[in-house]
Amino acid sequence: MNTLKITKATIDDVLKLQSIGRQTFFETFADVNSEENMKKYLDESFATEKLSAELKNPSSYFFLAVLDEKVVGYLKLNTADAQTEKEDLNALEIERIYVAKEFHGKKVAQALYAQAEEIAKEIKASYMWLGVWEKNFRAVSFYTKNGFVQFDTHIFRLGDDEQTDLMMKKVLI
Repeated sequence: MNTLKITKATIDDVLKLQSIGRQTFFETFADVNSEENMKKYLDESFATEKLSAELKNPSSYFFLAVLDEKVVGYLKLNTADAQTEKEDLNALEIERIYVAKEFHGKKVAQALYAQAEEIAKEIKASYMWLGVWEKNFRAVSFYTKNGFVQFDTHIFRLGDDEQTDLMMKKVLI
């Protein structure tokens, strides 16, 4: 396997981000959700306008995992008021770590997570937190292995389906 590069995404990467975002969300959740709910979520969450606005938000960070010129995964981090839940302003939210299915188990997620840790250090975050679907056992295991512990739950709506996310955090200071 050639060298994996983690690069900061810019507004010029919006279509790459849209493509990997749609692909990885679909691969991860399509078989456990209705086609209608999936289509609605993909159309809304990965709309060019929405992603462009998120890329321009100075409190959010996107990183692409690139292998042989191909985007194989991505990371989205939020700070301050860009966080999806009202956590501490000096916390860092890992909103998304997604990797294309064919690259699971190849340390891509770990490289993206290492990037999140770097940003957490740079901004002197007191802790990192995230929400992960309770039935996404692979992701729950990944975060647990990296030192995250559950502190709460919240409801994530995918179309008309209510799903429970585990809220997990890792204290840094």
